[in-house]
Amino acid sequence: MPQEELRVAKIRNGTVIDHIPAGKALQVLRILGIKGTEGHIATILMNVPSGKLGKKDLVKIEDMTVGSKQAQLIALIAPDASVDIVSNYEVKEKHRPSPPDVVEGLVKCPNMMCISNKRDEPIVPKLSVESKNPVVLRCVYCRTILPADEISAHLVE
Repeated sequence: MPQEELRVAKIRNGTVIDHIPAGKALQVLRILGIKGTEGHIATILMNVPSGKLGKKDLVKIEDMTVGSKQAQLIALIAPDASVDIVSNYEVKEKHRPSPPDVVEGLVKCPNMMCISNKRDEPIVPKLSVESKNPVVLRCVYCRTILPADEISAHLVE
């Protein structure tokens, strides 16, 4: 069997998010707010062979720099991801964001009866990170658990 080589064009400026667990690239796009209508050129690779992960996803976004808030959210669904900032075709910064100990104002509690989801209560959603790999969040108010595969569905807009 001939050796296959994956070829993906380099980006001039932007962000490359690598080492995303297979099947999670679309969740990363949701975190970044990319729906396809913003005008960003995005390259999404899914289920790419990886020596480290077996299979992985990879996202490249041209002319967009991922901020620290977005990197924290990415780390919640992809704890081993790397976020590379590219300038003039070269990686200028390489980050391995880590899930924080507490996620405040970024993710909503999944319990609709939780006080943090009441419109008449000005309470910011706050979840503690019970486990960092795999990520498990717990609401500090009602103690409801939020597993990693549900985080992207509960992002604060």
